Amino acid sequence: MKINCTLSLIIVFLLCSFATSAQGDKQTHTVRAKETLFSIAKQYNITIDELTVANPFLSDGLKTGQTLTIPIKNKAPQPVKPIVENGTKISHIVESRETKFGIAKKYGITVTELERQNPGILQSLPVGYKLMISTGGQVLKSPPVVEKPKPTITELMTVKSSSEPTIQSSKPVIRGGFANYEVKPKETMFSLTQMFDITEQELIKLNPELISGVKIGMILKVPGKGSIIMEPVKPFEDLSKSISSKDKKQLVLLMPFNASRITGDSLKSLTTRLKTESFLNMTLEFYAGALMAIDSAKALGLNIDVRILDSEESKMSSNVNNLVQNFNLKKADVIIGPFYQQYAEKVAELLNSENIPVISPLSKESGKAFSNLYQAMPSQENAKRAMFEFMLSKGGNIIVVNDPKKAANRDFITQNYPQALFAELDANGNINAEKLKLMFDKDKMNYVILDSERTGMILNTTNILLNEMATFKLQLVIIEPNETLDFEEISMKRLTILKLLYPSLTRENNTPEAQQFKEDFRKKNKIYPSQYAIRGFDITFDSMLRLSQEKPFEMSAAENKTEQVESKFDYVKKDSEGFINKGIYILQYEEDLSVKQAN
Repeated sequence: MKINCTLSLIIVFLLCSFATSAQGDKQTHTVRAKETLFSIAKQYNITIDELTVANPFLSDGLKTGQTLTIPIKNKAPQPVKPIVENGTKISHIVESRETKFGIAKKYGITVTELERQNPGILQSLPVGYKLMISTGGQVLKSPPVVEKPKPTITELMTVKSSSEPTIQSSKPVIRGGFANYEVKPKETMFSLTQMFDITEQELIKLNPELISGVKIGMILKVPGKGSIIMEPVKPFEDLSKSISSKDKKQLVLLMPFNASRITGDSLKSLTTRLKTESFLNMTLEFYAGALMAIDSAKALGLNIDVRILDSEESKMSSNVNNLVQNFNLKKADVIIGPFYQQYAEKVAELLNSENIPVISPLSKESGKAFSNLYQAMPSQENAKRAMFEFMLSKGGNIIVVNDPKKAANRDFITQNYPQALFAELDANGNINAEKLKLMFDKDKMNYVILDSERTGMILNTTNILLNEMATFKLQLVIIEPNETLDFEEISMKRLTILKLLYPSLTRENNTPEAQQFKEDFRKKNKIYPSQYAIRGFDITFDSMLRLSQEKPFEMSAAENKTEQVESKFDYVKKDSEGFINKGIYILQYEEDLSVKQAN
């Protein structure tokens, strides 16, 4: 494999400076919109107290754009070694923000057993309290550190599963009870339900593609006599098992290094920029992940030349026009980048006549449509649709607790999922408990969508659900990230009991390979991989594998559903408008604090 980088010296300088800025006893973090002290402290595995001590100005509040000093511990955090007393008795000093549930989980016992052994904590759990814990005759060498799972899980892996995917070679024919029907012009969901004497929910259950609306020419499964051809579920495929290296391919990475701005910078001034410019940090992190993917591709023997060019992007300008003209990008097989959506669209437009795939790696925006443009990031709307599609596929009773401030979500649900029921709020905007309970169905799973960031509404709703779990089948759902759930006021225990269900762009991955990926990245880059580094690996490696198949890239995108480190790629052709990635995971909390994919 050949790597042709026209910016090699500058990139080496950048990466060295990037690694240097993260070493020593401190690093910096630029505060982004909607971040909180809690989320930042969790990101760097420190306490809020440590964060505020390092940044005294935080007494005036956290503000977007601030540069925070992040204390770094000289050694990797080690699991706490419990003190063994009286044979199998262990003493544990309660620390700030610890909970009974977390401590019980740490030592492998239940909360009830923890309280039985320590009656002094029945009413509360004071910081500094000394617990005496018996582990049933076994001395724990090093209890695992248990962290509260978050809606975005970014644990990693590089080694794919060795199990072969099950692929159906033909479409099974199911006879009797159903028939095919082709949608005619001007037909609507309502007219179809009337024609076949079926409810909208039943029709969507038979035809999940109707989630995106009724379209002319669709072949639907409907009640009636005859035969129906069922499409097999597209399995995940390991493309590393079907590599073809006979034809050399060319991959181009358009990275916004903005080298012209740094050629005269000293190491000191560049280090300062790394501390303050989040976009430059994001670029370097993505690039570091891409380099890991290139190394993995080398190990597989992929026959690909990689060119790395500076797109010189900012919100106001870019160098993409010159790159397309002067670097013969019409000969490329796939282009990853630029980062800004408008420039990815511009490159796709310039190369549309050659049908060269252009992958927009990070943007969730949808702007101009081009047949050769691939949106690698699933949109928030697709995440919401995937959540509803899952609930409808289970035949669930969908109830929405919608905050008046979430008018956009209410409109989205009303327009696309009229079968969803909205809970009534009182004059103060609070949930009406009695009327909510009347909406539950004893014969179905009741999916209660909590569409609010107000702590009071969250607590009230979950209290109602917890009280009714003995009578009804209930599961708590969110359709978009909700930072309020990360705060201590919302007990983790109630979320796990209610098996919080949510859509995610990433998956839970606790395999040994995941930890090995993190360690390999750390050894190479002196820091652990961020979400952007992981994204750089996933998109680059997935694209290189698709390039290395017998079939064209476009056909692989349409036919092959893949999983990489933390993401999956399920590209869908939008008529003549290019491809979007519908690779959404539906995850749920478990009572043992794990997060797993919902069945």
